[in-house]
Amino acid sequence: MKAQELAQALLGSGRRASATQTTDPGTSNQTQNWEALNRRALAKSITLLESTLPSDRAEADALISMLLPHTGQSLRLGISGVPGVGKSTFIEVLGLYLINKGHKLAVLAVDPSSTVSGGSILGDKTRMERLSVNPSAFIRPSPSRGTLGGVAEKTREAILLCEAAGYDIVIVETVGVGQSETTVSLMTDLFVLMQLPNAGDDLQAIKKGVMELADLVLINKADLDPNAATRAQAQITSAMRLYGFHGNPSKSTQLDQGHDQDAFHGHGHEHEQSHKAQSSTPLPKVLQLSALQEKGIENFWQTVSAYKVSREKSGLWSERRRSQALAGMWERVDSELKRSFKEYPPVRSMLPNVLAGVGNGSLAPTVAARQLLFAYKGGHA
Repeated sequence: MKAQELAQALLGSGRRASATQTTDPGTSNQTQNWEALNRRALAKSITLLESTLPSDRAEADALISMLLPHTGQSLRLGISGVPGVGKSTFIEVLGLYLINKGHKLAVLAVDPSSTVSGGSILGDKTRMERLSVNPSAFIRPSPSRGTLGGVAEKTREAILLCEAAGYDIVIVETVGVGQSETTVSLMTDLFVLMQLPNAGDDLQAIKKGVMELADLVLINKADLDPNAATRAQAQITSAMRLYGFHGNPSKSTQLDQGHDQDAFHGHGHEHEQSHKAQSSTPLPKVLQLSALQEKGIENFWQTVSAYKVSREKSGLWSERRRSQALAGMWERVDSELKRSFKEYPPVRSMLPNVLAGVGNGSLAPTVAARQLLFAYKGGHA
């Protein structure tokens, strides 16, 4: 019953808010009331998703099934980068820019959890002061709770809920990434990696891992050291070309990067015609911007929009969505198998002795794992 009520609240309030906004601009108070109701329903729905109670898991599955026909219409954007690169500032400036253009924005910000207490500060929403009070924005901070990949366990399902609630742009902000925290690239349409101007040398730029999965690389804080930002842009651009030459042609680029610097410094209109003429070729992968000074935002969004058009025409857009859905299924299977394994009575009864043996060195970890798996499979190898 809880799932049905939440589904009706999400779909009903979202539609009424849109209808009120488009048919009668003078009723802004009523529109804001519907939007507030929509955000409350969405927040409750995500809380239901994140619950670990068995009864809530069943309700959450029912809720997702009800809303699934109303999902898939948004642009899913992943934002990642090391701590301090300016992800929250960039998302706030970009969000306000998109809302002014008539979009509704949802931000799923994942914060790292403590490995000691399990707690999380959840400070990203606090940083986005202007965006968090905008009625057309929804910001949901969630703890990672130790989940690998820089995202929370229920982020995939939360994206679907945001889409059903009428948000046409969904941004997933990950925790500060390392080389292996790349799960966000498997659940978004475009994966954006943010870098600092003085992040390293040429060798650092060609390190594989998170870099080769990025669809766009942003050199933020370019205003602090323009020369360093230009060097970083050239180094990373060369690295992206290398990835294209060695087994990943979708990452190669054929356009000159010069107009990105001009757009950052406010002279992007001079290249508008040549940019349109080359829209059918792969677009630049490395851009400069200054989120604090709100420079380069328009150029970034134009590049994202061009990516979307190009990939929709080629069929890559729908293929990526299909791959995301399959990856989500297998992630859920892995998660449920691990939970089922720990809760299986024979495994649970063996676990204290096995853990003690591994802890005191009398039992090899590999042998312990095989013993537990043997018990889980009912005594069959």
